[in-house]
Amino acid sequence: MPSQPFSGVLVPVLTPFTPDGEPDVGRFVSFCRWLLDQGAGGLAIFGTTSEANSMSPAERMELLDRLIEAEIPGAKLMPGTGACAVTDATTLVRHAVGHGCGGVLMLPPFYYKGVSDDGIFAFISGVIDKVGSSALRLFLYHIPPMAVVGFSLDLVGRLIRAYPETVVGLKDSSGDWSNTAALLERFPGFAVFPGSEVFLLDGLRKGAAGCITASGNVNVRRIRKLYDNWRGAQAETFQTEITTLRNTLQAYPMVPALKRIVAHYHNDPGWAAVRPPLVPLDSAQSAALIADLGKLGFTLGERPQAKAA
Repeated sequence: MPSQPFSGVLVPVLTPFTPDGEPDVGRFVSFCRWLLDQGAGGLAIFGTTSEANSMSPAERMELLDRLIEAEIPGAKLMPGTGACAVTDATTLVRHAVGHGCGGVLMLPPFYYKGVSDDGIFAFISGVIDKVGSSALRLFLYHIPPMAVVGFSLDLVGRLIRAYPETVVGLKDSSGDWSNTAALLERFPGFAVFPGSEVFLLDGLRKGAAGCITASGNVNVRRIRKLYDNWRGAQAETFQTEITTLRNTLQAYPMVPALKRIVAHYHNDPGWAAVRPPLVPLDSAQSAALIADLGKLGFTLGERPQAKAA
């Protein structure tokens, strides 16, 4: 297997929006810098938590342009390039490769249901072949709770065999530990990232590369502490702590809750904005969330410093 461009705690970065509903470049760039400073091993921008499928390909490419202009290292970026059309996915992947991104995170084509492994293989291979770059490192994004369509173990193996230097990893957001364990056992050396820190310690013990987790937006330092010390005597304690917070967050709609946390703890109300069809937490939900976090002694860390984008 080729060397892996990513390891550790990767964060699928929240996308801030202006009052007019446009992507807020300044907040986005500052938040990405802050997450890297907090210990993120990489930024999986334009994933589910980023509301990527509520943004156009042009908007995503513009935000990536602005990150690169702001000297966020391309090697630290794993843009989501999910799309239902081969042409859109190819455009997004080619753009990311052109910016020197460490990899891309690709959903299967998710609109048509009941499609075969052959159909999904044809889609992924079509994108890889059209991009035609030896620099491309592609991470599969398995999230059947959202996409319904997914990557079977046999399909993963087929893609690795066909593109051993390109298809180098997978984010498993199935929520099914048995699937993650099967990937780790069947494909040693393949970079498997559980999609939740709940599985981080078990994953690392079986050879996982780290995790790519939504709650990294508000808890990356603590998750990173487990990653750095997973062989140590306190590993189980660290795992319990981050699992407790994750379970608290999951009691609320995840993306609006994470944005409310950033808005509250960084004293920046504009961060609470989401794009339809998502809606912000209402006042009762917001109060309950902040109270729940208070009981855990939660802190977020200092507010990102605004800099020119």
